[in-house]
Amino acid sequence: MAISMYRASIPVFVQYLNALSAILTKAGDYCAAKKVDPAVLAATRLTPDMFALARQVQIATDHAKGAAARLSGTEVPSFTDTETTLEALQARVAKTLDFIQSVKPEAFEGSDDKDIELKAGPQVLHFKGEAYLTTFALPNFFFHLTTAYAILRQAGVEVGKKDFLGMK
Repeated sequence: MAISMYRASIPVFVQYLNALSAILTKAGDYCAAKKVDPAVLAATRLTPDMFALARQVQIATDHAKGAAARLSGTEVPSFTDTETTLEALQARVAKTLDFIQSVKPEAFEGSDDKDIELKAGPQVLHFKGEAYLTTFALPNFFFHLTTAYAILRQAGVEVGKKDFLGMK
């Protein structure tokens, strides 16, 4: 039996967005304990040519909400990319979770073969639903999630693999 597009996406996004939220909480605790300005941490990068933590979180949430919307045939929610604090990033993750959990499983029926078109910079990308999820949305989500995790770990926040996976 094939896995449904809903089960291949929403539970995965929920698990890892909750893990991201927990990691951001640890980051806030770290800032308080070490007297680090949380805005500095939100602006931290792994390397100069990569996006900062705030942008990594924004893009990860964009891929989760975008996939949920495109695959279910609903409007992609528009979030302004203005978050500069850990609190604001937490709110964005929570808003994303609220949206993706509101989408009903039946809205994903037949989305594996659905035509998906999206703009990526100057390009327009075309996918079938399953390829969009498996070769674009999920890999991009995990890339930016992993980079956010790596930024926090490199900055000194005590996070490990169980934190990334959302395991207690």
